[in-house]
Amino acid sequence: MNSDTKQRYGTISRWLHWGMGFLIVWQLLKIFDRINDGEHWVGETLVPWHVSIGTLLLLLAVLRIVWAVIKRHERPDVVDPGVAGKLAKAGHGLLYLAMLLMPVTGISILIGGGYGLTAFGVELIAGGDEIPWLSSFGGTLHSPVAWLLLLMIIGHAGMAFVHHFAKKDGVLQRML
Repeated sequence: MNSDTKQRYGTISRWLHWGMGFLIVWQLLKIFDRINDGEHWVGETLVPWHVSIGTLLLLLAVLRIVWAVIKRHERPDVVDPGVAGKLAKAGHGLLYLAMLLMPVTGISILIGGGYGLTAFGVELIAGGDEIPWLSSFGGTLHSPVAWLLLLMIIGHAGMAFVHHFAKKDGVLQRML
C-alpha cells in the first residue's frame, strides 16, 4: 500500500475518493424514487439503503478530511498556482462541505421527525420527540444540497477530463 506523494495520491486517498464517489452516485439515484412512487428496481433495491449509506458517507467524509489534513504536506500540489488553482481549491472545499452537509441534513430530518437513526440495522440514536426546527433545517437543505453536489460532481469530473485530454498535465493520473 503506497502513501500520498507530491506526484500522486496513495492507496488510502484513492480508495476514499473512488469509494465515496461510488456511494455518492448510489445515493443520488434516490432521485428515481420520485418516479412512480419508487415502484421500480431503483426504488425497491437501492433506496432502502439510503439512510445506512448516508450514515457511512458521513463517517467516511470525516475520515477523509482527517486524512487530508494529516497528509496535507505529502499530497500533490495544485497544478496552477494562480486563479485557476485557487478556484480548484475552493471547489474541493465546497465538495467536502457538501459531503458533510448531505448526511447531516438527512440525519436532521430523521431526528427532527422523531424517528431516530438506524444504520445497517443498528440503532445509533433512539427515536423520540419531534424537534421541528431540526426537521425544518434538514428538510429545507437536503434536496438543494443534493442538486448542488450533483452539479459540483459533474464539474469536478469535467475538469478532470479537461486536465487529461486538453491540458495533458497528468492531474487525472494522480488519482487513478
